[in-house]
Amino acid sequence: MAAPSAPRPPRPRKEPQPLVIPRNAAEEQRLRLERLMRNPEKTVPIPEKLNEWAPRPPPEFVRDVMGSSAGAGSGEFHVYRHLRRREYQRQDFMDAMAEKQRLDEEFQKKLERNKMIAEEQTAKRRRKR
Repeated sequence: MAAPSAPRPPRPRKEPQPLVIPRNAAEEQRLRLERLMRNPEKTVPIPEKLNEWAPRPPPEFVRDVMGSSAGAGSGEFHVYRHLRRREYQRQDFMDAMAEKQRLDEEFQKKLERNKMIAEEQTAKRRRKR
């Protein structure tokens, strides 16, 4: 049999916290900040950025090719419906990515234009001095 170990010291009791239900987003934020500031030395968990959703790539080899002949089974409609839904999702994703890329390029051009205008202004003021 195992030898009896030394008795453990009693755990320190935590004082009960009152239950506070936040009424709005600002109050919830305040409560979170107060909780974080109770122990400032403790590290704060910062969640990592979630990866964007991307559709599955289309299969390289399609085994069940649907034919146009009559007499398809009752389950074929559901298979077709799922394939069509997946394809529409993939097309929507590609359209959204193209739009995002276009907006990013426009933003970069706008930044460059603003930078050039600011440089011209500072050069003009520099010449005046």
